[in-house]
Amino acid sequence: MLPFHPIQDTANLSLSLAKKPRLSVVIPFYNEEENIVAVCEEVRQVLDRAIPGEWELVMVDDGSRDGTGELIDALARKSPAFRGLHLIPNSGQSAALEAGLRAARGRLVGTLDGDGQNDPEDLIEVMAELERRGVDMMCGIRAHRADNWVRRMSSRIANSVRGGILGDNISDVGCSLRVFRRSCLRNIGFFRNAHRYFPALFLQRGFRVAEMPVNHRPRRSGTSKYGGGINSRLWVGLADLAGVWWLKRRALRYRVRQAK
Repeated sequence: MLPFHPIQDTANLSLSLAKKPRLSVVIPFYNEEENIVAVCEEVRQVLDRAIPGEWELVMVDDGSRDGTGELIDALARKSPAFRGLHLIPNSGQSAALEAGLRAARGRLVGTLDGDGQNDPEDLIEVMAELERRGVDMMCGIRAHRADNWVRRMSSRIANSVRGGILGDNISDVGCSLRVFRRSCLRNIGFFRNAHRYFPALFLQRGFRVAEMPVNHRPRRSGTSKYGGGINSRLWVGLADLAGVWWLKRRALRYRVRQAK
């Protein structure tokens, strides 16, 4: 696991001594100085209204080369509910997600992208649906995607191939808006690009996963910093898929009964 470096300030220190929040929201950021303040402020407004005093936001700077890191520091000083981590060096979305999840303290954890395309309002409905259905992870499905046709078609093909091989029945693995129980994380292993297979990894460990439609919006500003070209993502994705398929085939499945 890559090391992470929390912001040290008295506001966050006092937060760490308080009761654990109901929900931790984790957002990886990489070169998102145009969007980060608006994204974090929107999260704050939504959660302050819906679950005041019961949430925290873990902002993870994935070795950004612009002003993202400085803005995270400023936000962390502004509010005790904002916590900042800095990865050194830039290590990828899965590493940033892992660092944030290991630092999260909430009973439930929600994840969002850092570009503003996910709607924080959906976190409340997804969290409520998770509790209502009694599942361990609730995944969003981008019902009306605000992306160009190339990205939509690429995702459709990738979801079809992945679902056919892994049999996970997840409609939209590319949707970053998810809520799950933090207690499950101790049984989930991380690797490069693990975020693309998060629901499948939960299912492999025997956890319950469900889906529901969520909102999807145009990018606030700039262009996507994660992902690379379609061709490079294709070959990397096939290698990752083979690895996850192997893990599924080799997974240990058993139950333990105590002696009477």
